[in-house]
Amino acid sequence: MAKKAESLTKRMAAFKKRMPVYRKSPKTFFKEILNFSPDKWQESVSDDIAKYRFVSVRSGQGVGKTALEAAISLWFLCCFPFPRVVCTAPTRQQLNDVLWAEISKWQSQSPILKRILKWTKTKIYMKNYEERWFATARTATKPENMQGFHEDYMLFIVDEASGVDDRIMAAIFGTLSGDYNKLFMCGNPTKTSGFFFDSHNRDRSIYRTHRVSCLDSPRTSKENIEMLKAKYGEGSDVWRVRVLGEFPRGESDTFIALEVAEFAAKEVKLEPTGDMLTIGVDVARFGDDETSIFAGIGPRVVGEHHHFKKDTMVTAGWVINLAKELHVAHPDLNRIRIRVDDSGVGGGVTDRLNEIVAEEGLPYEIIPINNGSSSLDEHYGNLVTEMWASIKEQLEQNMSNFINGDASVLQLPDDDVLITQLTARKWNMTSKGKMLLESKKDMKKRGLKSPDRADAFVLTFGEYLMEPDTHIMLPSIGSVAVKR
Repeated sequence: MAKKAESLTKRMAAFKKRMPVYRKSPKTFFKEILNFSPDKWQESVSDDIAKYRFVSVRSGQGVGKTALEAAISLWFLCCFPFPRVVCTAPTRQQLNDVLWAEISKWQSQSPILKRILKWTKTKIYMKNYEERWFATARTATKPENMQGFHEDYMLFIVDEASGVDDRIMAAIFGTLSGDYNKLFMCGNPTKTSGFFFDSHNRDRSIYRTHRVSCLDSPRTSKENIEMLKAKYGEGSDVWRVRVLGEFPRGESDTFIALEVAEFAAKEVKLEPTGDMLTIGVDVARFGDDETSIFAGIGPRVVGEHHHFKKDTMVTAGWVINLAKELHVAHPDLNRIRIRVDDSGVGGGVTDRLNEIVAEEGLPYEIIPINNGSSSLDEHYGNLVTEMWASIKEQLEQNMSNFINGDASVLQLPDDDVLITQLTARKWNMTSKGKMLLESKKDMKKRGLKSPDRADAFVLTFGEYLMEPDTHIMLPSIGSVAVKR
């Protein structure tokens, strides 16, 4: 008995010494203190929780999300001074019988945590610090259940987050005011509206997001997967939600699906091909909108620049600078074209670019584009819808080609702001039977920012059938520029 006590005392000393490591690396805490070996996705999510304030995970069923939530609860509770950990779920059964029971299981299996923590049906606390160092279970039934928590170190864990009312989520979010106040949401993506849906779509840039498919998890029942496949089919919403961890299609009227954008950003790897550089410029001026510039060769971005609150002269300078840098980096280019959204303040950038090209004898094609003008294809209500449609088709082609074993056609940067803007924009059908993209004005009415980054990307990679067929051969690097 004495030897056992002495061994535990040594382990406690080692535990305290390792604390700086555990704070930065939850997976190390899992392995050494809980004897829990996380899957790769669980490691990735826990790393993000340690580094970032807001993390949201959508998943299929049975992938191990409850085990991760329990492990994260104990990590935060043990590794930070005087923390508050608030665990919630839409129902008492889900909270008490599933999540809270899972926390109890891992705590009771750890000799160190059994010694320092006390578990009850509604609270786990650090011994001798019951009032200020604890985790608690609160059912997500009333906003006031989530209010009144204020500490330097605070973590809210929301299980089955799709089912939590937006008023309650707003109360939680409003509580998280400190630099080390964190939110971890997890669940099956059952609804295409609400706080959890927004965390993977319109508000994606605020969060570190993850999707976990049953097909990629070693913990899931393969028999259950085959049953769902046979009963509902791989194209059904049940399959998407319960197996793939994707939101259902049923309610969504977004123009570009989240899954095709994420696939192009995370799975597609392409090299720049061809001898033409295209630069797309969406111009903002002074305000909350962003001036965005993308440069692409073939199927991928090779350069970009974004800024706020700069005048049109500065924007023109950034465009020319990017074009010159990329010409040096890619000396085999034979054509450089610059597409500018010419409506509004963009006209000033177009004019200045034309002046610079003439003054310096630069062999660049400056192509003004009016997004509101008529489309060439009768199926679309205006040009911007037609150009966005070409991006939509390319992204969907990626998925189709992957299924058929063919090469992808377009790679997206792994940029949450860009992905959010591409996948948040809606569309409708006009009385004349034409597809029409949601206007920026209507997006702002929904509380969204102007999709400036997405528009610049579309200008770069979208097909523009009415563009004049000019072709200016570039001089070799170091030779005299050919004037237009």
